[in-house]
Amino acid sequence: MTDLKNQMKNQTANHVTGRATKRAGVMGWPVDHSLSPRVHGYWLKTYGIDGQYDRLPVTPEDFPARLRALGADGFVGCNVTVPHKEAALACVDEAHPLAKRIGAVNTVVVRGDGSLYGFNTDGFGFLENLSQGHKGFSASRGPAVVLGAGGAARAIVAALLDAGAPEVRVLNRTLERAAALAVDLLGIGAGLLTVENWTSRADALSGAALLVNTTTLGMQGKAALDLDLSDLPEDALVNDIVYAPLQTPLLAQARARGNPVVDGLGMLLHQARPGFEAWFGKMPEVTDDLRSYVLAGD
Repeated sequence: MTDLKNQMKNQTANHVTGRATKRAGVMGWPVDHSLSPRVHGYWLKTYGIDGQYDRLPVTPEDFPARLRALGADGFVGCNVTVPHKEAALACVDEAHPLAKRIGAVNTVVVRGDGSLYGFNTDGFGFLENLSQGHKGFSASRGPAVVLGAGGAARAIVAALLDAGAPEVRVLNRTLERAAALAVDLLGIGAGLLTVENWTSRADALSGAALLVNTTTLGMQGKAALDLDLSDLPEDALVNDIVYAPLQTPLLAQARARGNPVVDGLGMLLHQARPGFEAWFGKMPEVTDDLRSYVLAGD
């Protein structure tokens, strides 16, 4: 992820300048549930930066035009959330190579000439969350099991392989989607990338050093993840990228048997950091006070 940090710093100097108040926001549909304005608003106040970060509800039909008009509308950039991440990749003038491999952009910078540069910071946020939440975490420690094959899973698998994971086992309820992920990410890192049947998910845990759930199973209002952890080593780290609820059934089950766990809120917070630096010129910190503020709600 060092390459991503450096490239984001390079883009910082290129965003639109000359305005007293720098404006950014998050585009999605719907977007009223997004915690990003609360996160960025906290940092803007903490660091005394004259900036503004708003929710930008945009329909899929209007998204390309609205994104292209960012600079003209006075924005230095934006975050992109569902369902626009794949469309954003097609709309930007230039994209980070990893964003191309993942197939999605979640952070856009308006450069000095008005052109758009796109990144994907989900993998960065994922690794930073694990490093902060579990001291001594190393992707190279052993095999990782990733449940799901959506956009977040793609970013996480790429990040793990790039960080030295010796093997990543991907399982998804639709095997074809997992296979497509493997094809698209082939060649990232030196580790082995394998795809296994969803029905074999319990067996896939044998010898794993890390288990990550990227599916919506366990999310508030969704069915719980049905997974027998018997074969998961007791020292394996368990992470669920869901943060509503903060302790998902998977994390509760893992904690009860003695596994170390990391919740999903930190990924949301850390993935926001490179964009904030690119737009507002300061790499922010993720602190306990920030977590408490975000969880407190409006």
